[in-house]
Amino acid sequence: MDIKELMIKRHALLEGHFCLSSGKHSDQYFQCAKATEFAEDANLIANKIAEKLNENNVGPDVVVGPAMGGIIIGYELARVLGVRSIFTERVDGKMTFRRGFTIKKGEKVLICEDVVTTGKSSMETAKAIEELGGEVLGIASIVDRTVSHDELELPLYSAIKMEAVLYDPEGCPLCKSGVPVEKPGSRFLKK
Repeated sequence: MDIKELMIKRHALLEGHFCLSSGKHSDQYFQCAKATEFAEDANLIANKIAEKLNENNVGPDVVVGPAMGGIIIGYELARVLGVRSIFTERVDGKMTFRRGFTIKKGEKVLICEDVVTTGKSSMETAKAIEELGGEVLGIASIVDRTVSHDELELPLYSAIKMEAVLYDPEGCPLCKSGVPVEKPGSRFLKK
């Protein structure tokens, strides 16, 4: 089964009108928690990412998954690669390491996300890693929905590439046509 088929089967690829965590609007949303709900699916996805890492000779010492979306797939990818898995969390608006997690100076680190659209969370995580002396090798993800990799400062290795149709809220045709907007991302869960 390919990754897009898996996303559809697990109801992880949603169609509608969504406000993404970046603030942009889109007619698609990837609910990757549904794609990794079953261990065998998470393993399939992680192995697909690992293939791309191996093809590019990317060998990390540790995988860091930004919370929330990167925790499960980051753990599974680390398991497949046989390395340590940790995660960052947003505290007072800043990605940081907590829970005793740390990076050793010179450690080779791969960031692992569920979905990369703008790369904002990944770049915030990269900064936290570099502040501790880690060497960031790149970003891994289930879904690459970047419009262009020019936005990213790091190489991106994904299980699937699905180019995003993104709109600024002010010019969103879905808003203009009155389609209600949903905010399903983890940054929007706090009220």
